[in-house]
Amino acid sequence: MYFPKDLLDKSKALTKKWEDQVKRLTQKNADQKQRWSTVSDLEIKRLYTPEDIEHMDFERDVSVPGEFPFLRGNQPTGYRGRYWTFRMFSGMGTAKETNKRWHMLLKEGQTGLSTAFDFPTLMGYDTDSPIARGECGKCGVAIDTLEDFLQLVDGIPLDQITTSMTINPPATVLWAMYCAAAELKGVGLDKIGGTIQNDMLKEFIAQKTFMCPPEPSVKLICDTIEFGTKFVPRWNTVSISGYHIREAGSTAVQELAFTLRDGVEYVESTIKQKGLDVDDFAPRLSFFFNSHIDFFEEICKMRAARRIWARIMRDRFKAKNPRSWWMRFHTQTAGCSLTAQQPYNNVVRTAVEALAAVLGGTQSLHTNSLDEVLCLPSEHAVEIALRTQQIIAEETGAANTIDPLAGSYFVESLTNTMEEKACEYIEKIDDMGGMVSAIEKGFPQMEIADAAYHYQRQIDRGEKVMVGVNKYVGEEKSLIPLVEIDEKIEEEQTKSLQAVKRKRNGKLVVESLNSLKKACREGENVMPYCIEAVKNLATVQEICDVYREVYGEYHDPGLF
Repeated sequence: MYFPKDLLDKSKALTKKWEDQVKRLTQKNADQKQRWSTVSDLEIKRLYTPEDIEHMDFERDVSVPGEFPFLRGNQPTGYRGRYWTFRMFSGMGTAKETNKRWHMLLKEGQTGLSTAFDFPTLMGYDTDSPIARGECGKCGVAIDTLEDFLQLVDGIPLDQITTSMTINPPATVLWAMYCAAAELKGVGLDKIGGTIQNDMLKEFIAQKTFMCPPEPSVKLICDTIEFGTKFVPRWNTVSISGYHIREAGSTAVQELAFTLRDGVEYVESTIKQKGLDVDDFAPRLSFFFNSHIDFFEEICKMRAARRIWARIMRDRFKAKNPRSWWMRFHTQTAGCSLTAQQPYNNVVRTAVEALAAVLGGTQSLHTNSLDEVLCLPSEHAVEIALRTQQIIAEETGAANTIDPLAGSYFVESLTNTMEEKACEYIEKIDDMGGMVSAIEKGFPQMEIADAAYHYQRQIDRGEKVMVGVNKYVGEEKSLIPLVEIDEKIEEEQTKSLQAVKRKRNGKLVVESLNSLKKACREGENVMPYCIEAVKNLATVQEICDVYREVYGEYHDPGLF
């Protein structure tokens, strides 16, 4: 940032005088801590001044909203034109119950849908599979066939509401069901909008829901990008996710670096495999970040993310369309910051994290419910979480002006620091041959493991505080009513699945699965074959078993 020499000289003189005063005061009354740092352990100075950002150039590094490098946001009008999408994560055992929750949330002011699937669905298995026993509906909605999916979206105007689906190995299958459901409802594929997470690289790094090895997994993602570019132009076919990297214990810088480098891998692979021009598909890439409890660190991370991505897309990939330079991202407050102890404290944590996401310029936001550390969220808890967003939007004034913390010596300096450290990681991964190669070497996995261990040690020693856990610990005075999934749901879902298998045309199912298998072997785009298969009522597992047969299964080799 340009500052006149006389101002810098005055700043230095005033700072020196202040430092002398502080030195005298701290000799009498020492600071509460010897070292102050963020949750991610980036050291924070006592004071920031113009000297910390004197080398910044306003036009090059900051600019105005809607202009390169988009540090201050993609939209020239910020939230004055439209608030972020209020998108609460929902999956309540069965499609019918999840549909009820969706309608309740829409009635209460939610503006976008978000789907949590149960563990068998996430892993590409059916409810009646022996490997899925006891897991039906426990952490989200169970989807086996298109009939389940049609029940899930019953009464939902698919051409008006955008839907996010947190699904990774079977993303092609669940997206095929969404496309098929739209067509059966008379809604064209060019009219539907939403997002599939579909980010397998972060699975290998952090979340660990596996199906196929890295290379074919990336190929399937490239298939969805190509299909979406040609036929479903309003859909985000990958949500490049740092959320789970952070939940696994990474620092904010690692979350930023590994997420963006995953994005680079997808762009490179799509250009190489599909021959698409970067500007054909880059505007529909989306990202997903964690908003953790360290308020300023999270704001700076999101601001830095936009600037890094804009420079990568323009300078590395030579994208010419300014929309290709945009980083569009969803944010979720940090599940790992919630505590089972004194759970009502989680309302405060979520509010702070949500405000950080808004000040960081998110386009979409999920606020965690106070009981999510204990169970699926109750209606009461999820309403409080939704109201948290509405209060931030309507009452706090946070949306009144764009990027209100811009120009802060501290915020701009910390943003620059996070960008520099993230770019160092990105260059290191480039030198390893890319993210797939880095994953095979175990590099990001070990970096995250080390960071998680370091943070836990700080908690254990009391260097970092979690209220109610290692400080201000008191007797539990309130019991949270737990939402429990009835064990009968598995029996009912299994019966429903078996009924579908009995009534469907078995010959058509076999033919469509064989066509999909042939497409996989010959390197064709799998999406048209997936859509045909789900229309013939092929199950999630039957389609995923084709992938497992052709591409092989991936098993985590372990790091030790």
